[in-house]
Amino acid sequence: MNYFITGTDTDVGKTYFTALLTRALRSRGLDTLALKPICCGPRDDVILLRHAADLEVSEDVLNPLWFTAPAAPLVAAREDGREVSLAALQSWYADLRSQRRSLLVEGAGGWLVPVTRDVTVADLAVAFQLPVLVVVANRLGCLNHALLTVESIRARGLTCAGLVLNTLSADDSIAAATNRAILEEVCDVPIRAEITLGQTSLAWVELES
Repeated sequence: MNYFITGTDTDVGKTYFTALLTRALRSRGLDTLALKPICCGPRDDVILLRHAADLEVSEDVLNPLWFTAPAAPLVAAREDGREVSLAALQSWYADLRSQRRSLLVEGAGGWLVPVTRDVTVADLAVAFQLPVLVVVANRLGCLNHALLTVESIRARGLTCAGLVLNTLSADDSIAAATNRAILEEVCDVPIRAEITLGQTSLAWVELES
């Protein structure tokens, strides 16, 4: 079970879902690690992912590039006077892949966030050749965001393995109430899971089909 996990935007719950999935897979006996190639700003997400894997490896193993500014990687790297090497990240991933049956890789921000002038988060998924799971914030506007992200994933020759609908806060709007049904009607990518704030476990069956 190896996936690249992206989102329709920043702060849509990618890390929260990735941690839930990590625990679910490890509970089934897999050696899953959740990786975050690039972290910008506080390293809280990396700490959460490390705990999801029972503190098995260090934060630096899970997250080789950490920039201090809470901004897009392109901006954060420049602020720190550093550069991102796609080749170095490929080597880092290949080394871990040779040691593990199951890796989850969480992107930074949304799907097309710039990492360098010429590289986006999408290019990381292409470099790692992973099927993609998309975390979708269940709110007004998510239909457009989800469909655009799926279209872009496929345009790069990758498989969109599923959508994860995340209800971030109490929302009694008609959009939040109908987003799942409409996505199932207009998009041929299955919704693998629907999660809510405060959820502490993820049923394996939600990702098996």
